[in-house]
Amino acid sequence: MCAPNFAFEYFMHKIFALLLLVVSSQVCAADSARARLAAFSADLHSVSASFEQSVTGASGHRGDVSSGKMMLQAPRQLRWHTTSPFEQLIVADGNKVWIYDPDLEQVSVRKQGAEEAHSPLTVLTDLGQLDAEFVVSEAGERDGLRWLKLVSRASEPEFAFAELGFAQRDLARMRFEDALGNTTEIRFSDWKRDPKLPADTFSFSPPPGVDVVGDAEADAEVFPIED
Repeated sequence: MCAPNFAFEYFMHKIFALLLLVVSSQVCAADSARARLAAFSADLHSVSASFEQSVTGASGHRGDVSSGKMMLQAPRQLRWHTTSPFEQLIVADGNKVWIYDPDLEQVSVRKQGAEEAHSPLTVLTDLGQLDAEFVVSEAGERDGLRWLKLVSRASEPEFAFAELGFAQRDLARMRFEDALGNTTEIRFSDWKRDPKLPADTFSFSPPPGVDVVGDAEADAEVFPIED
């Protein structure tokens, strides 16, 4: 089983930008994976879903499956709450990324912008940046899903490639491979479009008595969704 902090770091560098891309991107073509992405994300401002995540090493060893709930709101806010086999919480509030490990009684915090370097977040304000940030291609059909493949154009990409697997209406799976050959797969279910989220969904305050690593001082504006 991966250590909690490793799982958090792995998630933030490899998955965060991809989820935001799914919410923000609007592209078209027949009944392709790209068309399904367009249909899924059209006029979408926020989503929630359940997830199951696993990591398979280059040797073929598959780690424990973690599960929980995620909530995402354009343009820059995310809550990723792992509840099994141990609790972990990531909150990206538009300014800071908070990573909370209850078992270690530790919170790490960093500027959110650092996590978004060389990511597809520019498509949030310029949809034409999708193809500028990635080489995007159809990856065929398997397991009853249509797959879209993304290869980063960055000089030092966070992942070798990523694939998004779409059912008829929803994003069902996400998988990506890093430079070391480790493969992460996430299965999504119970999607809710534009749910009514509590006001504090994307805010975080360190619980009393926990160690805080990093700079928790407010130093930038939070960017909530605009109607």
